[in-house]
Amino acid sequence: MHFGLSEEQEMIVSTVREFVETEIYPHEAEVERTGEVRPELAEAIKQKCLDIGFYASNFPEEVGGGGLSHLDFALVERELGRGSMALTHFFGRPQNILMACKGEQIERYLTPAVKGERMDALAMTEPGAGSDVRGMTCSAKRDGGDWVLNGTKHFISGADHADFVIVFVATGEEETERGPKKKITTFLVDRGTPGFTIRDGYRSVSHRGYKNMILDFDDCRLPDAQVLGEVDGGFAVMNEWLYATRITVATMAVGRARRCFDMGLSYAAERKQFGQQIGKFQGISFQLADMITEIDAADWLTLSAAWRLDQGLPANREIASAKVYASEMLARVTDATLQIYGGMGLMDDFPIERFWRDARVERIWDGTSEIQRHIISRELLRPLGA
Repeated sequence: MHFGLSEEQEMIVSTVREFVETEIYPHEAEVERTGEVRPELAEAIKQKCLDIGFYASNFPEEVGGGGLSHLDFALVERELGRGSMALTHFFGRPQNILMACKGEQIERYLTPAVKGERMDALAMTEPGAGSDVRGMTCSAKRDGGDWVLNGTKHFISGADHADFVIVFVATGEEETERGPKKKITTFLVDRGTPGFTIRDGYRSVSHRGYKNMILDFDDCRLPDAQVLGEVDGGFAVMNEWLYATRITVATMAVGRARRCFDMGLSYAAERKQFGQQIGKFQGISFQLADMITEIDAADWLTLSAAWRLDQGLPANREIASAKVYASEMLARVTDATLQIYGGMGLMDDFPIERFWRDARVERIWDGTSEIQRHIISRELLRPLGA
């Protein structure tokens, strides 16, 4: 087994880290203060990402992407995790699910997304359907040769900047051994389509400037050409392409935890109380030891899950394990770092309180910790007939 990075991977890490430190860090305080990313700043970040050749690096070369493996892209996301999500959002990573585009959808959606000409957003969650995806009430019904969409989605990240959304809606029911279940279909919906409205969502304490939006569909009429994948095949599309989102949460949690830890370590080595650096007190030094151990464990668990995807090996349980462990690790590390800083950790003179606030949502979105534990336990018990 080889645990080192190749020369090319070391270059990926150093390039993205330098980008985050020079192009993201200087603007974080402004975004925290205003809750906004200026359009010219967003465009500048996107253009610089295009200039260094990392835009859509998660897509295959044959469609114009960077062709990075799952493992290589995990390294990219880990470094981006060090910076504000409101800003790193423009370090373009279109949704992998767009690889399901066919025919004219490739030129209308996939290719422009990969080139940075159009931005996408993924719309699944509803006010009454979060973890219970099958419980969605947003629906589409046939009307002549078209589909008519009605309903509401919320907590939709990135929709404020999106040119189109990838939306999952119910399109009927099917009988299963466990009773009736809704059929799901995926649609591509352009901003400005009649009957489709994007409005401001809720004010969140986590990731200021990275807004969540509410999408309303009111008799929004779409032709068959807007179906992504097969009619009633939305779950298949989801399961094939959405692994990457959970790995992204895990890797970004690792990156953010390392940045937070580095600050805590430096502070413990410099801050003096009772005549010596606080890092010399066992109460602090043992916390540091536990923090770095957990960060390293989350790092290897996450990279291992990405490696399994590259090898074509089953990875559902491993990805769920990485997501739940890394997101919960981040909560512990940010809380411990804040404790090391003491009262100053809660002041906005330092970004520690921001890391602490931002960490909370990682255990909720892209599948709650409870959902991840369900996936893990199901994978363990199914082979035993339980």
